[in-house]
Amino acid sequence: MVSMPVAAHADWQPVEQIKTYAISGTTGAGLYQSIGERGPAAGNGQVIAHTTFKLTWTRKYEVQPDKSCKITVARPKLIIIYTLPKPSSALSPAVQASWQSFISGVETHERWHGGTIKEMVKQIEGYSLGLSAADDPQCKKIRVTLQQRLGELSGYQRQQGRDFDKVEMGDGGHIQGLILKLVNGP
Repeated sequence: MVSMPVAAHADWQPVEQIKTYAISGTTGAGLYQSIGERGPAAGNGQVIAHTTFKLTWTRKYEVQPDKSCKITVARPKLIIIYTLPKPSSALSPAVQASWQSFISGVETHERWHGGTIKEMVKQIEGYSLGLSAADDPQCKKIRVTLQQRLGELSGYQRQQGRDFDKVEMGDGGHIQGLILKLVNGP
């Protein structure tokens, strides 16, 4: 029998990093072409930008007097990495304005993904802290229960991202609109 967890302590903060890759071009179309040539690999090809994360945990499993096992510490260390394109040389004022509008929208999109990652970690923390399993003096049952739930939460977060990207990048989507404005601009 697994008991329900207690509320998590929100005494941690994620670390957010922005990594860039160099692109070249003097027009919106040239910059976008360079993104296509140099963008990071993700899924089945290259993308404009992407969000990844590194997540590690400090957990303490304690055997209780009744031989149950309880998680008494569940503290995450989360690093979210946003990878974005960056022009390698100065742009004309008109192209710079167009670029700024484009990259701002792309970063907003990526930070939405970062938000789902943060939410997933909070859910994992909330589920983990105080979780216990009866008759588990080796703290093995609790780990199986925890891993099953982690898989569910991770799968849900990934599906949210796929659903969001499908809308944002589909016909008439926000990212498609940003691309068209950049390519058709100065």
